[in-house]
This record gives sequence, structure tokens and C-alpha cells, in this order.
Amino acid sequence: MSDDMEKNVTGLNELLAGFAAGTLAEPAQALVGAHLELSKQNRDYVASLEDLAGFGIEEAQPVALSDRDKALAEIFASNAISVDMANASDFRGNQSHDPQMPDSLKDIVGKPLDALPWKTLLPGVKECKFGEVDGCAASLLWVRAGRAMPSHTHEGTELTLVLQGGFRDEDGHFVRGDIAFADHEVDHRPIADDDEDCICFAVTEGSLRLTGPVGRFFAPFMR
Repeated sequence: MSDDMEKNVTGLNELLAGFAAGTLAEPAQALVGAHLELSKQNRDYVASLEDLAGFGIEEAQPVALSDRDKALAEIFASNAISVDMANASDFRGNQSHDPQMPDSLKDIVGKPLDALPWKTLLPGVKECKFGEVDGCAASLLWVRAGRAMPSHTHEGTELTLVLQGGFRDEDGHFVRGDIAFADHEVDHRPIADDDEDCICFAVTEGSLRLTGPVGRFFAPFMR
């Protein structure tokens, strides 16, 4: 296994642990939930992590609440915030969904793919952005079959979930349900499979930085 592939596996395991603990940013939590819907590969692992968390709660010593009414008010307020977030204008939520879209992403994507406000980034590549929550930006990428993204790296982290088709980069081959992990140490050039357009849901923390000559040429037009 190459260093990049090992790093992707390590990053994915940490991501799954964060999902089980409920500590991920909301868009990342939704991305992992969609991964578990589409792929059975990591369901048992996440279930075992959740079981361990449950055992930890059972063995924890009870602590008296100093202000029960205040604590309950904060819990109800946090639930209300969660509901409001799902319906936020940045996420364009409504009740019309693409039947192929995982349930975990429906509150974010909100509309069928052909009804979304896509923006062309460069020939054969378009994007639909859904705003930023918890410091993470969520978007959909649609890459035509056989087309390549420009070579790029990241100022922060990027999580990419394949919803349709597949792509290949230095870390391997990713198909529907797979998650690719990238950060500032990864410089890659994803290429969509030849037989089908590739559609991905991406969650990014920090900005993307183009590194190849073609990417640097298109950079002013992709902002």
C-alpha cells in the first residue's frame, strides 16, 4: 500500500470514529451517513464503535444536575437549531428530492440534480455550492466521463463521496459509495471514468489550490 493510500485509510477511520461519536461538522456527518447508506463496507465497524460508546455511557458514574431546567432548555434549543440548520437557505432545502440521492444528503441538496443551480468551472466540470456550516463548505461536483480535474492540493481537508460513476487519482479508484480523503499533503489530478459521468458530494475545510499549468490558467475563472 502506498503512503497516499495508507493516509486515505487512516483518514477514513478517523472520520468514521468521529461520526460514531457525533463530533463531526454537520456537512461531514451527512457525508459519512450517505456513505454508510450506499456501502456496507464500514457499517459493522461503525456499529462496533457505537456499541463501545454505549458501554462507556453505561459504565459512567452518574453526575447530579446543578440546574435541571436550564439543562433541558439548552437541549431543546440545540434541537431547534439543528432543525433550522437543515432548512437553512444556504442548503436550499425543500421537499423535492432526487430518488437516487441518499437520505442523509436530502436536506442539504434539496432538489433533483437537473434542478440545481450548476455553475461551469471549466469545460466538462460544473459545481453546485450549498454554503458553509460549522466551518465546512458543501458542494456537488459533476465531471463528464473521461474528463480530468486540474491538478490541485488543499489548504485544509477535502472529503469526497462518489454518488455516480467513479474517478481515479494517485490514491486509487473510487466508485459509488466510496470516500476519498485529501489534505495539504496530497497533490492529485482526479480523472472521471470513461463510461459514465462522475457526480460527487464534497465537504471542504479551507480552500483548493491549483498546482498544474492548466489549472493555474483556469484559476481566475473558477473563483
